[in-house]
Amino acid sequence: MSVRNSRAKKVAIAASAVALVASGGFAIYAEGLVRSSAASTFSITDAPSRPVVIVLGARVSAAGEPSAALEDRLLCALDLVRSGRARAVLVSGDHGRREYDEVNAMRSWLVARGVASDRVYMDHAGFRTLDTMARAKVVFGVRSALVCTQRFHLARSLWLARAHGIDAAGVVADRRVYPARRFDATREFLARVKAVLDTAVLRTRPRFEGPAIPVGSDARRTHDR
Repeated sequence: MSVRNSRAKKVAIAASAVALVASGGFAIYAEGLVRSSAASTFSITDAPSRPVVIVLGARVSAAGEPSAALEDRLLCALDLVRSGRARAVLVSGDHGRREYDEVNAMRSWLVARGVASDRVYMDHAGFRTLDTMARAKVVFGVRSALVCTQRFHLARSLWLARAHGIDAAGVVADRRVYPARRFDATREFLARVKAVLDTAVLRTRPRFEGPAIPVGSDARRTHDR
């Protein structure tokens, strides 16, 4: 190898090392920034009152049964409605395919437990947390909300809600030990970094927006069944 090639290789290695250090520093900074949002989290009994509670989607079975994590989020929302801390519920999840439907499963679960159907708004395009929060503001006109999800997910959910102009308070939905908790915690670090990139750098928009259906208008406009 020539001296020139050797020098070029060393420069490339040094540049790569600087880039790795810089990206690692940004990742640590971004993760800490999002984690600080978790300060505004509450239990069911001390949660503030808000016009609407947002329930973030999670896996449902082929029969439409909520997974354990999703059921706990729904139980959280149900308690908030019953206690008068929220008047309406916005259920947001993946309904991108006819054969997979998180949002109707969530609405059916809530209605079966006494929540009036006309108080449940359905966001069929909540494919990820960013989509849910962006659409909550743009499509559903949400300015202030409670957010029900697991503790590990709350900081990012609140960060994204506030980045889209929603005054959000988180309510911890955990009611059991979840088998995938270690994997979720590892994945969440990367997801928090991406949340900062999406909002502060890339200005990522939701996959779909659509016509305005503000919370407070007829919720049946969001129902497809």
